[in-house]
Amino acid sequence: MKRTRRDRCPGVLRPWPADDGLLVRLRLIGGRVPSSALRSLADVARAHGDGRVYVTVRANLQVRGLRALPGSQLDPAAMAAIEKTGLVPSPRHDLVRNVLVSPQTGLADTGTGRGGRADLRPVAAELDRLLLASERLSGLPGRFLFVLDDGRGDILDRDCDLGLVALGPDTVQLRVGRGWGPVVPVREAAGRLTGLAREFLTARGSGPGAPWHVAELPEPLRPPAEPDPRIPEPGEPLPYGDVPGGRHIPVPDEGLTPASVAELTAGVPGVIVTPWKGVLVPDGWENG
Repeated sequence: MKRTRRDRCPGVLRPWPADDGLLVRLRLIGGRVPSSALRSLADVARAHGDGRVYVTVRANLQVRGLRALPGSQLDPAAMAAIEKTGLVPSPRHDLVRNVLVSPQTGLADTGTGRGGRADLRPVAAELDRLLLASERLSGLPGRFLFVLDDGRGDILDRDCDLGLVALGPDTVQLRVGRGWGPVVPVREAAGRLTGLAREFLTARGSGPGAPWHVAELPEPLRPPAEPDPRIPEPGEPLPYGDVPGGRHIPVPDEGLTPASVAELTAGVPGVIVTPWKGVLVPDGWENG
C-alpha cells in the first residue's frame, strides 16, 4: 500500500475532532494502569469531557467530549488534568507507546497447555523504557504496534509491526511485520525490538508518503525466518468472568462512569485493560 498522508492516530497532544468535541487516547503498556491513575482519568472525564472513560481494542484508554479551542487544540485545564494522572510520561512519545501484551502474563503462568510460558512484564517495561529514552523512536508512526505474546497464543492473531512469542521461560521468537525473525534470549528481546524499530525508521524515509507499517516497506526489513516448531496455535479471546489470575469484566460500548471505575478498582492497586474491550482485575499486582 502506498501512503499519501501521515497517520492521524489520536493522542493527547494530537486530539481527534469528533462531533461531540475532542477525543484523546492514552497509551498503556500491556494495558496495565494503576487504580489511582484510572480514577484520576475518570475525574478528568467528569470535569472536562462526557463523563466516561472508554477502552480500545489495543487495550488503551480514551476520553471524549472535551472542549476544543481554535485549531482543535485541547483546553489547557483539561491538558493539565490529564498530565496529572501520570499516564503521559513523555509528551514527545505520546503516539508511539503502542505495546500490546498478553493480559494474563505473570498472573497465570501454568507452563503447560494454554498457559503462558514466560512472564513478559519485565520485557514490556524495558521496551517502554527504551522507547522513552530514544528521541529518534518518538518518530514512529502512531499506528506502529508491538505485540508481545507470552506463549499462550491469545494475541498471536493480532497483526503487528514488531513483536515476539515466548517459546519458553527464557527464549522468544521475534515477529517482523507479517513474518518471523530470529530466536533470541528473552533478556535481549526489548533491545532487539527497538533496534529493528530504528531500522524501520531508516528504511521508511520521511514525508507524507512514508509507510506506517513494516509490512508496507518495499523490501523486507530482515530476511524472513521459519517459524519455530514451538510457536503455539492462535488462542481464543479471554472469556469474561473468573479466569486464571483474576476476573475479566466487560466494558460497555458507552464506557465506564466514575462510579464504575471506583467499583472496578476498589481494593486493588491496579487493573489491566484487555484487547477484548474488558478490564482484568488481577488477584495480585506486581510491577514487572
